[in-house]
Amino acid sequence: MRAGARFFIHATNVHHGGGATLLRALLGTHLPHPAVSAQLDTRMALPPGLAENTDIRRVKPSLWQRLRAEWWLAGATSSKDAVLCFGNLPPLFKTAGRVFVLIQNRYLIDDVSLKGFPLKARLRLQIERWWLSARAANAYAFVVQTPSMEAILRASGKARGKPVYVLPFISVSDGYQRSLTPPQPGTGISSRFLYVGSGEPHKNHRQLIEAWCLLAQDGLFPALWLTLDGHANADLCAWIAQKKQDFGLNLQNLGGQSHEQIKQLYTQVQALIFPSTFESFGLPLIEARQAGLPVVASELDFVRDVLDPEQVFDPQSPVSIARAVKRFMGASEEALPLLNAAEFMKSLLEKCE
Repeated sequence: MRAGARFFIHATNVHHGGGATLLRALLGTHLPHPAVSAQLDTRMALPPGLAENTDIRRVKPSLWQRLRAEWWLAGATSSKDAVLCFGNLPPLFKTAGRVFVLIQNRYLIDDVSLKGFPLKARLRLQIERWWLSARAANAYAFVVQTPSMEAILRASGKARGKPVYVLPFISVSDGYQRSLTPPQPGTGISSRFLYVGSGEPHKNHRQLIEAWCLLAQDGLFPALWLTLDGHANADLCAWIAQKKQDFGLNLQNLGGQSHEQIKQLYTQVQALIFPSTFESFGLPLIEARQAGLPVVASELDFVRDVLDPEQVFDPQSPVSIARAVKRFMGASEEALPLLNAAEFMKSLLEKCE
């Protein structure tokens, strides 16, 4: 650290979800810099034990106020300072200090469709994609949290040749392990599963619920707890409620939960199920492991970046998800009624009669 250097945290677009959890952890960390300045959304709750040398500047969630925050950042920093842009985007204007941009939203760097998002969300993501590409030169380096995100960022060309550092972090790193030791046995047909996930399309709730319907058709009714905000995801919640009624599913949507409430939920279930198709980090995977909880998850790179699940599945296949749940519960799967050649011909000819 250079003498007299200050540290700036620029997070005007972060106020909820996993990003807010990590931001609160950073704000509660005592840095060696003589002064720390954080620009935060007015909706962002501060952690207890905020460092005394931290100056908080509140920014209202409006276009004009966020533009003013960008101007302020450009004028407030010197060449000795360091800046952490916590909200995926580099500064809009050239900044004198060394700027590190933490990329947490995979939609901004991966070439995937935004179909399924509401119009407002699609427009926001398109603008943020443009912003990241157009202002990447204002960054000194980019920071991601997994090898998969590093590979995607480099392949996208949006890093513009800047350094990319892989620095995974969480509020508290104690208790994390890649694999459970010893492996957990199946927990039987009374298993209770938890899915911590918002309602965006990549969270894949519909395939998960279809899998639960298949289990019900096989006479299996494991409990499933969801954490969907009913107001923000009204259509999805209505569809899930109808499936619950039609198939008699043992399902409960607990609604939006605070981080502390989610940590309590980990102690009340037998496994985390994680059918997401698309993550930059997958914070619930880490937290479930810290709680000693088995994980049943998508067989995808972002999952394997952080842990080895007890069971895996193809997230695009309700059949695959249902079979993974069965394996975890120790429920038997019927063997294929395989015939030899003579039996095949006999069966075929019988169908001709």
